[in-house]
Amino acid sequence: MTIAFVHSVLVTSAVWTPLLKKLSTLGHDDVVLLSPPGFGAPLPAGFGATLDDYRSWLIDELSRFDAPVDLVGHAMGGAHVLEATMARPDLVRSWVSDSIGGYEPDFVWHELAQIWQTPGEGERHLEELFAGGVDDRAARMVEWGIPEPAAGEIALGQGAEMSKAILALYRNAVPPKLHERGRDLPNVATLPGLVPVATEDHTMGSVATRHSAAERVGARAVELHGIGHWWMVEDVPQGARMLSEFWNSL
Repeated sequence: MTIAFVHSVLVTSAVWTPLLKKLSTLGHDDVVLLSPPGFGAPLPAGFGATLDDYRSWLIDELSRFDAPVDLVGHAMGGAHVLEATMARPDLVRSWVSDSIGGYEPDFVWHELAQIWQTPGEGERHLEELFAGGVDDRAARMVEWGIPEPAAGEIALGQGAEMSKAILALYRNAVPPKLHERGRDLPNVATLPGLVPVATEDHTMGSVATRHSAAERVGARAVELHGIGHWWMVEDVPQGARMLSEFWNSL
């Protein structure tokens, strides 16, 4: 089966590279990387970078495959996965998303997201984050927990276009919008689902919230102990083992 990966903001598809190499050794090498517009792929003319725009984009991408795919998303990419799966479950065989907690009523956006959602502050923060050359940006990604060489590859795709997409997306996703959109979450319950719960990631809601959200849709929740936001590069063997065991159980 084809496995399609969707990454989050601040990064490009290079964030998956170490994980994909390990998954290949486990027999999972029919892989496609889907880059959301603005994040390693150009922003098309008229693309507003809203939740609806990214949902439509991902549905279009999934419609190109001959059969339903195993879909994996991280952070905001995980929200795109859930949005597309809620709308078109027929295009998906299974889903993996670590951000389902964002649809719970008690979810509160993390501090960085709140900065991006604030006019003026968001622009200043991203201008500083993406300032300098590739080496400068790569060094910041290393500080944020993404090792080389992935950090350098990601830095190549960072800049004004990515900033524009981040600001538009997060300002479209202010509370309680995700909770309201979660009314269609029962649609994802019809498919096998996996919720990675990185215990040191404090951007996705509490560990309890993520477990509750997974239980609500009948998904499997797997705790990644001692791992933070970038679980796919922080502990590659653990992340690959979790995914492989899930797909092998289908």
